[in-house]
Amino acid sequence: MSYIPIDSSAASSSTHQRPTNDPAWTAAGMNSNNSTPRPRAPHSASILDGVQHKVEGFLDKNSGQLPMYKDKPYPSALSRRFRRWSSKRTLAILAALLLLLMYWNGAFTGSKNSVWSFYGLGVPEERADWGKRRQEVVKAFELSWDSYAANGWGECCFDEYHPIAKTGKKMAPQGMGWIIIDAIDTMILMGLGSRVDQAREWLQNTLTWDQDQDVNVFETTIRMLGGLLSAHYLSTEFPDMAPTTNKDPTLYLNKARDLADRLLGAYDSASGLPYASINLQTRKGIESHVDDGASSTAEVATLQLEMKYLSFLTGNTTFWERAERIMEILDNNGAEDGLVPIFVYATTGKFRGDNIRLGSRGDSYYEYLIKQFLQTNVKEMVYKDMWDETLAGIKKHLITYSQPTGFTVLAEKPNGIKASLSPKMDHLVCFLPGTIALATTGGMPEWKARGMRWWTKKQDEDMQLARELTQTCWGMYKVMATGLAAEITYFNVDVKKPPPYDPDHVMVPDSVFKDTSAEASWRADFDVHPTDKHNLQRPETVESLFYMWRITGEPKYREWGWEMFRSFVNHTAVSNQGGFTSLGNADRVPPQPRDNMESFWLAETLKYFYLLFSPRTLLPLNDIVLNTEAHPFPRFDMGSKFKTGWTRRPRDADGHVVGAESEVEEKKKLGGAAVQGGKLAVEADKTV
Repeated sequence: MSYIPIDSSAASSSTHQRPTNDPAWTAAGMNSNNSTPRPRAPHSASILDGVQHKVEGFLDKNSGQLPMYKDKPYPSALSRRFRRWSSKRTLAILAALLLLLMYWNGAFTGSKNSVWSFYGLGVPEERADWGKRRQEVVKAFELSWDSYAANGWGECCFDEYHPIAKTGKKMAPQGMGWIIIDAIDTMILMGLGSRVDQAREWLQNTLTWDQDQDVNVFETTIRMLGGLLSAHYLSTEFPDMAPTTNKDPTLYLNKARDLADRLLGAYDSASGLPYASINLQTRKGIESHVDDGASSTAEVATLQLEMKYLSFLTGNTTFWERAERIMEILDNNGAEDGLVPIFVYATTGKFRGDNIRLGSRGDSYYEYLIKQFLQTNVKEMVYKDMWDETLAGIKKHLITYSQPTGFTVLAEKPNGIKASLSPKMDHLVCFLPGTIALATTGGMPEWKARGMRWWTKKQDEDMQLARELTQTCWGMYKVMATGLAAEITYFNVDVKKPPPYDPDHVMVPDSVFKDTSAEASWRADFDVHPTDKHNLQRPETVESLFYMWRITGEPKYREWGWEMFRSFVNHTAVSNQGGFTSLGNADRVPPQPRDNMESFWLAETLKYFYLLFSPRTLLPLNDIVLNTEAHPFPRFDMGSKFKTGWTRRPRDADGHVVGAESEVEEKKKLGGAAVQGGKLAVEADKTV
């Protein structure tokens, strides 16, 4: 069965075909003519050498700490003397003006913003070999993938893999390809053509979605559908990045379309919100078996990038319309200050409970607001409006500061927006600082964005908040014995009177982390509970490091990433070429292994490390948008075929939806009416 891959009447992607000498392809291991993979360099010293036989102790023997690289600004070569006094005077005046301008912008006052970034220079780059470091990431990926391929493929494939026991299990009778599909685009980016061939052969000859299996709609969409769509994008737009012997250009898209057709059944609820699960064979949606049948808010609102891109590729507007309708339903609830509860009923479209957080079950709702705006080339202003409202709400209700040091904390409101604050940060929350930076500049470098007419004090404040939260997330790594963050971290905050968001808050100097002793005062700000010390190889912090590096140009974010990568290698490597495992306790050395390799270790964590250490020309942020599983899609213009099919309802001075209460009363009078397609429709009485 074959699908038409692209509708000629659909919109066109804004991503241009690469020139033959694009540095991105050099970085990906291609010759300048983009025809064949570049031969690998002879073996050189690697931090991975020997690590499979000894999990720890591969760091330099002379130092227990990772190497630090200081900024090395290049001195000016200007040394010639000026013969005329007028020239000296002119130079002196210019120098004085420059010093005055630098003073005005905070060069000598400990300003929150980098003056070098302001002038478009970026912080002077350290002399690290980032190409070599990037190759270390490739080696880590190869170890992980090859271990899975050798032990987890079996007669079909394990969807869950235990690298120590070298066993696993399937999620469906014939396997779902959970790990395989999630990793394909990472292999393409790394130029691993032979391994991509291996995955393509399995896709073509073995994978079937026609299985009697219930699957989570959200996870299947972001991993499987997203993975197939991004593999299609990279393999068709950049075919020489990872050349393969299988040349069928429709393979990924056909599999994606078949899967999406089956997922559509989940959207057939009374409200239009998707059920939590779907049976792939019957195509029937299934309510959640927990949480009183409610779906996760993040899960129903993290399908849009994938479904919209599929509509763009196929010209079928159904995927777009069904996913877009979700945003209208959620927004019509009129959540105060844009902060939504973490559960919502698919049957009614109404929120369940008052728990507000940007961690689990809430996180990617906020992420996809700004990314939908960017995906369609900043044309759908409704999502920008929602993002702006949300970020203001985050500052107003969720930002506070720890004691005694004063780290910036993104807290939770488990009992509602008016209730007390809980100073808890899931590791998942660490996606936010990078997303704030992305939203603030649109993906362009900070120095360039600062020159735009739309740059105001608000953008200054947003970038500062991004910097502060990134530092807090980095502290969550530094406080642990292995250098790898816990799944959940609490903070020492005066919860009876938590300090409110302060745009003039002075950021904690990074130098506090130089004190690595157990008695370091900054450690008192962090409180990791014994049950929360596991590390699941999560990507959110390195994701933010990637965005912060690309946008600010500050090299510390790369160095933090390198230190983090070395901690993963040092403490999570499995002996005998076993790859890497998550940890049951990351606050002891040697750590307690968990014996599980998460699929997002390959799809996200290692991909973000690779991108962090790569040139900016590889997947430029102004050309692409990454879904919540780090699968890249191109930005595109909607053209005449696609449009934003809804507008926000008017709000009163307090931000409440005008007429919302009267609509509820009207529904009660009608005896169980439900809002469908923007109109009131009377339903027969039924038990929910």
